[in-house]
Amino acid sequence: MAIIKKFRIKSFKEINSIIEFEKVSLAYGNRLILDNINFKINEGQIFGMLGPNGVGKSTIFNLITGLINPKNGKIKINNEDATKYPVYLRTKKFKVGYVPQYGGFFNDLTLIDNLKAISEIVIDNKNLRSDRINYLVSRFELDNLKEIKAKFLSGGQKKKLVIALSLLSEPKVLLLDECFAALDVLTIKMLQEVIVNLQQENRITICICDHQARDLLACVDVAMILSNGKIIAQDTPSNLVKDINAQNAYFGDSFKFN
Repeated sequence: MAIIKKFRIKSFKEINSIIEFEKVSLAYGNRLILDNINFKINEGQIFGMLGPNGVGKSTIFNLITGLINPKNGKIKINNEDATKYPVYLRTKKFKVGYVPQYGGFFNDLTLIDNLKAISEIVIDNKNLRSDRINYLVSRFELDNLKEIKAKFLSGGQKKKLVIALSLLSEPKVLLLDECFAALDVLTIKMLQEVIVNLQQENRITICICDHQARDLLACVDVAMILSNGKIIAQDTPSNLVKDINAQNAYFGDSFKFN
């Protein structure tokens, strides 16, 4: 396997935020999940989110996609307030793709039939559907798996399929929820390469949340740590692991990166 992240984006000629949270709060009953948080994800970035279980990482994804709405605050996509837009408009208008931690495909359909089914929803032009499917099958080296039912694919193959399904609509933003969970080392490296290539070749903005801190930090440009409903640190991976707040809340004092 090749080295994963050959470079990190240190600056942008024009820093354009594609996702922005402004004073966003969310509670489930009396439990405060997000407490007046503010952050931006810049166009073209690979952005990571880390934090303990239940801290709100997946909740942030649900807020971006529109599955839930905040108690207070705004969620901007491409500088437009998207807070009140429903899920399907978030996908089509703002081109947001989502790869869930579990599932995301039809178990009893073959790989190719999964792609055909979703393409009918997200690609209006019938003539473009087969071209897009063929491109993604080739891109992810899935040709010899096309007639296999999704439930019989390996963990890495399923993850490739779900990413391919999310890319059918040619998203500008791709959200990856716990994408490294329960995968072997070689599959994780393969997935890291896929993520970096999507940034470099397709200029897709990618946001990842995961508990595999080293695997996440190996392929992101910037990451933030969430704890007790707040963002306690945000920086490049090398700086983040040295941050005393990040160490106290998440990494501990023995965590080593690179």
